[in-house]
Amino acid sequence: MTAVSLGVPEVPAPPVAERRLSRLIQVGPVAVGGGAPVSVQSMTTTRTSDVGATLQQIAELTASGCQIVRVACPTQDDADALATIAAKSQIPVIADIHFQPKYVFAAIEAGCAAVRVNPGNIKQFDDKVKEIARAAKEHGTPIRIGVNAGSLDKRLLQKYGKATPEALVESALWEASLFEEHDFRDIKISVKHNDPVVMIEAYRQLAAQCDYPLHLGVTEAGPAFQGTIKSAVAFGALLSEGIGDTIRVSLSAPPAEEVKVGIQILESLNLRQRRLEIVSCPSCGRAQVDVYRLADEVTAGLEGMEVPLRVAVMGCVVNGPGEAREADLGVASGNGKGQIFVKGEVIKTVPESKIVETLIDEAMKIAEQMEKDGVASGEPAVTVS
Repeated sequence: MTAVSLGVPEVPAPPVAERRLSRLIQVGPVAVGGGAPVSVQSMTTTRTSDVGATLQQIAELTASGCQIVRVACPTQDDADALATIAAKSQIPVIADIHFQPKYVFAAIEAGCAAVRVNPGNIKQFDDKVKEIARAAKEHGTPIRIGVNAGSLDKRLLQKYGKATPEALVESALWEASLFEEHDFRDIKISVKHNDPVVMIEAYRQLAAQCDYPLHLGVTEAGPAFQGTIKSAVAFGALLSEGIGDTIRVSLSAPPAEEVKVGIQILESLNLRQRRLEIVSCPSCGRAQVDVYRLADEVTAGLEGMEVPLRVAVMGCVVNGPGEAREADLGVASGNGKGQIFVKGEVIKTVPESKIVETLIDEAMKIAEQMEKDGVASGEPAVTVS
């Protein structure tokens, strides 16, 4: 049949906002701040002293698209394992330190790409800042000042009554000022809270008062569904204002799920190039085919595709043509058949039983051409909206 043009937009949508201009630091090979792309982090759930298990989980996170990984260091055995893990990890390793300043020095000596310290949990931490700053500067190791609502310094709790945005910001900036006294500014800051509203306001205040790169996180966000919603709301609000240089989605779920959600949030805001995106109809009485099944089967059939490809699976003609204009490939279905469109042109009509097979075949052709044309791949993401 003759191809029918549906009018493909030529200009891609711009990012959601201009980025806040922040200081540039290097976490290993990953640039953070200074206009560098927003990076996605996660944290291992293994005992760090179990080197094999920790490296295995880091490898899984790396494969899922994680760019920086944090490992816990609550014991001497964990500290002793850091050098091997940092050397063998494919992505930069941040040591997470609470309670014991000596492990900060151990992490720096072990070659970790950065060290996270929680000032509210380290007794007499302020007295060690000079030594930490000297060691970190000598090794080129950035420090993340990670303030958490659940472990805020008692002096600030007494002053503010609870973990308010002002209390979180004061804690972070106070610690930063101690490092600044020793001419150390290779710093990244986070001010996490489990309430997205408090967290958003804290980061807004912090962004207005310093130029350090900011690591976004809703701490103790909860199980996968709840934590995803909280993180998406909070990150979306801040990133839409240009605030945020790295993110970590904290879920009561496997770490790779955190990475998947984080990547999808960035893709949704055009802060990261998309890879595979499935656009499909929601539940609707107009649908004349089983859209859920079609979307699932197409997603499964295209899993692992490396090129940025938007595929629209539409169940009726109401929104089908509009989605066709935006998609690289898709189908508008109805009455037992589907119109297949490529780059905004209807190229053929096939029976419903052939829709999935045809979409996958056409997707492979497009992917092959994109690879020949040198189209760069983005990070993995699948959206059903």
